[in-house]
Amino acid sequence: MKIIAVGMNYAQHNKELGHTLINKEPVIFMKPDSAILKDGKPFFIPDFSDEVHYETELVVRINRLGKNIAPRFAHRYYDAVTVGIDFTARDLQRRFRETGGPWELCKGFDSSAAIGTFVPVERFADIQQLHFNLTIDGQEVQKGCTAEMLFHVDDIIAYVSRFVTLKIGDLLFTGTPEGVGPVSVGQHLEGYLEGDKLLDFYIRSCVCSPIGDWLWRDSVSQPAY
Repeated sequence: MKIIAVGMNYAQHNKELGHTLINKEPVIFMKPDSAILKDGKPFFIPDFSDEVHYETELVVRINRLGKNIAPRFAHRYYDAVTVGIDFTARDLQRRFRETGGPWELCKGFDSSAAIGTFVPVERFADIQQLHFNLTIDGQEVQKGCTAEMLFHVDDIIAYVSRFVTLKIGDLLFTGTPEGVGPVSVGQHLEGYLEGDKLLDFYIRSCVCSPIGDWLWRDSVSQPAY
């Protein structure tokens, strides 16, 4: 299983991060399978970043083997969708961009791809008319509609399949709208798709011992265990 993600797929998000270029093709990057965070497990803020941001996205699950898929047939290659979060170490991303480096470390670290409960795509009349949102501690912080995507789901699938064979179980993170922001210890994140809560977890902290073992803790005021 692989995680395929799309960057800069919403115009207003691009604007809020200062991106002025108009992309003629989707911006694609990958995350390893170790990035998956699911089943309501907490997200532990890594010690190598001081600014981890949430990026709420529609996530599509691939259900067929495919290569060089035509856009008109792309809808046959996914069967379910959910809400996910592409966690991004924003401080690292800025540094990598300044040096022209790749995004893997700031986007693909462990547990950086949170996913909610998948629901059948047949439940929705049009995948390009879906509304999703994220709340933190009960307050809405981000919302979007898939109609605002610069590159639609079927076009992304067709584009990616030119380069990479899609396999059953692959996940496609389709990009985030405006409203991204930092997370902090103790926050409660809940993600919704068309009003249904599909994602629900907490933010925790971690420290690394001198010998390299990871120690997890619920807040900075609590002892490690």
